[in-house]
Amino acid sequence: MKAIVLNRYGGPDEVTVADHPDPKVAPGEVLVRVKAAGVNPVDWKLAAGGLDPLMEARFPLIPGWDVAGIVEAVGLDVEEYAVGDEVIGYVRKDHAELGSYAELVSANVRLLAPKPAALDWAQAAGLPLAGLTAYQALRRLGVGAGDTVLIHAAAGGVGALGVQLAKEFGARVIGTASERNHAFLDELGAEPVSYGEGLADRLREVAPDGVDATVDFVGGEEAVDVSRQVTKDRTRVASIADPAVTEYGGRYMWVRPSAEDLTELSKLADAGKLGVHVDRTYPLAEAAVAWRVSQAGNVRGKLVLTVG
Repeated sequence: MKAIVLNRYGGPDEVTVADHPDPKVAPGEVLVRVKAAGVNPVDWKLAAGGLDPLMEARFPLIPGWDVAGIVEAVGLDVEEYAVGDEVIGYVRKDHAELGSYAELVSANVRLLAPKPAALDWAQAAGLPLAGLTAYQALRRLGVGAGDTVLIHAAAGGVGALGVQLAKEFGARVIGTASERNHAFLDELGAEPVSYGEGLADRLREVAPDGVDATVDFVGGEEAVDVSRQVTKDRTRVASIADPAVTEYGGRYMWVRPSAEDLTELSKLADAGKLGVHVDRTYPLAEAAVAWRVSQAGNVRGKLVLTVG
């Protein structure tokens, strides 16, 4: 199979397209013919060695955890899926080696969910990691009806899904974003506020009594400090990007694969309650280009690699 391969830690310049042996299919797994693979900042951070203290990496390494595709083979004892089924998955394994930037990927059934029929392949590939991140963060903070929720980086891949989910849970949503993304947030149902100097004051203008919960999807001193200032209960602040949030009682969160949660997201998408905005798509061979765009920031929604 063709795959994006790295032979050592490094940046986009280390990315190569190479022939790689097809993955084996262990009991409890299926083999997925990849139609599209989501691009996430964690992909290039892992490739640069940023997760080395947390996760073993085995080279040659195929990056990528998001996948949308068609089941091509099933392992022993698999009854959940059959050949031809369309699936999505956050296929994070115990170590980094055989990811989704490839024509084929093996995945345990506990990492998969049915592909939403309402989403095309690129949209479906953009849902798993970002959707699960937003869903689990909001659920762990107990976001529900009547809450006012602040979402940092609300126009990004995770943030845009978080806005929609928080609205679905009955919350009022305030989202930080650059001015060019304010109309986009309006469409999603959030109240946009520009980030940058004076952010805390601007937030107090739209929420004089403070916010009930804050989710930080960008990190950095501004997001952490402002979250502390404007959130009524600091234990209801979560960040997926900056562990400094724990210094004042907030939560630093890491997303977990969950077939149950992913299935719920798929159902919401099919019910028309959750959409995935794909900013740009790239062929698999241009993964390095996609990484450079992701590293530059200011992506609205998701970047996706098209494969099949």
